Amino acid sequence: MVKLSEKEKAAHKAAFQAMSPAEKAEHIFTYHKWTILLVLLVLLILGSVLHRQLTQKKPVLYLAVINTSFGEDVEKSLTEDFLNEAGFDARRQEVYLYRDLYLSEDADTLNHEYAYASKVKLGGAMSAEKLDLVLMNREAYDIFSQQGYLLDLTSLPNEFSPYLTENGVILSDNSVDYLLGNAAQEQVVTETVPNSLAVSSLPLFRDAGFDGDLYLGVVSNSPRQEAAAEYLRYITGISPRH
Repeated sequence: MVKLSEKEKAAHKAAFQAMSPAEKAEHIFTYHKWTILLVLLVLLILGSVLHRQLTQKKPVLYLAVINTSFGEDVEKSLTEDFLNEAGFDARRQEVYLYRDLYLSEDADTLNHEYAYASKVKLGGAMSAEKLDLVLMNREAYDIFSQQGYLLDLTSLPNEFSPYLTENGVILSDNSVDYLLGNAAQEQVVTETVPNSLAVSSLPLFRDAGFDGDLYLGVVSNSPRQEAAAEYLRYITGISPRH
C-alpha cells in the first residue's frame, strides 16, 4: 500500500470536504464498502443472537404428544394454563411440545418412515434428558411401557389411584439369541407396573372429542420429576401439596 505524503493527505481531505453529501456517501461506499458490509453483517448477527436470548423461553417441562392431536384450546390448557396455575412466568417459560409423533409396531409401508423418524426423535430427546411427559394412545403406551421408558408411579399419593393404569415392562428378552440359535427356547420375562394415568375421562380430554383412550406418563429418566408431578396434579385436578 502506497503511503501518502502530508500534502497529498491534505489535498484528499480538502477534495472530500468540497463534495456534496451525496458525493461523500458515494465516495465512502466506493472505497469502504467491504468494511461497511462486514460491520453490518456483524451487527446483524449480534442483533439476532441478542434477540434470541431476550425472547427465547426456558422450558420447565418437555411434553411429547404421540398418536393423537388436538386443537388450540386443548394446547393452551396443556401449556399456558398449567404455567399460570403453577406460578410460572408464561412470558419467559414454557411447556415445550413435541407434536405430530407416531409410533407403531405394525406401521405399514406408508407410515414406516414416519414411525422410524418419530422413534429416533424421541430417543434423542430422552438421551438429552429433554423429555419429561408423554401423552399417548394405547398403542404408544404399550410400546413405551414395554421398553421401560416410563416411571413407576407407585409412590404417588392415594388421590391418584382412580387414574393409575398398569402395563407390562420387559425385564429380559432373549428373542435375538433364540433367532440366532444361541438359546434353546425363547424367554421373555415381564412384570406389571403402574406407570401411567388414564386421562380420557377427565374434563379436559373428555369434552375435546378425542377418539380412544389417552394416557399420561412420566419418562423414567426425567430430571424434572418434581415439576412433572405438579403437572399430573394439574391435569387430574388434584390440589397441590403445601
